[in-house]
Amino acid sequence: MPAEFEEIGKLMVLVYSQLEGFPKESEQPNYYKMLANIGELTNKPETELLVAVSPDNKIAGAVVFFGDMKYYGSGGTATQEKNASGFRLLAVDPLTRGQGIGKLLTNECIQKSRDKKMDQLIIHTTKTMQTAWKM
Repeated sequence: MPAEFEEIGKLMVLVYSQLEGFPKESEQPNYYKMLANIGELTNKPETELLVAVSPDNKIAGAVVFFGDMKYYGSGGTATQEKNASGFRLLAVDPLTRGQGIGKLLTNECIQKSRDKKMDQLIIHTTKTMQTAWKM
C-alpha cells in the first residue's frame, strides 16, 4: 500500500482542486500538501487509508478512516467526540464516477465503525462538497 500513496495523493489533489468554490492550492498550500502526502495520515494510531481498485488495477478512489476521533484532524469539535469513528478526504477518480465507488468506500467505513462498536460515525464536509451531502 505505501507504494500507492503518491498516486492516491495525486488523485486527492486532482479531485479537491476541481471542487467548485474550494480554495485553490495557492490559498491553502498546507491543505494541498496534506492531500499530496495522504499516506502520512496512516502513521496515526487507528487511521487507515481505504482504497478502491478497479479490475484493471487502477486506483478508483480512496478515503481516510479514523478509528479514534482524536486523530481526525479537522476543525470544530469533531476531535472531541467519544466512542466515535470518522472518515474524511473521500476522493473518486473523475473517470470512474457514477459507478458507486464513493458509496462502496463509505459503506466500508460504516462497517468498520460497526465492527468497533462505535456509537456514531462522523463525516467532515463543507458547502463545496455537495456530492458528499447527497450521499
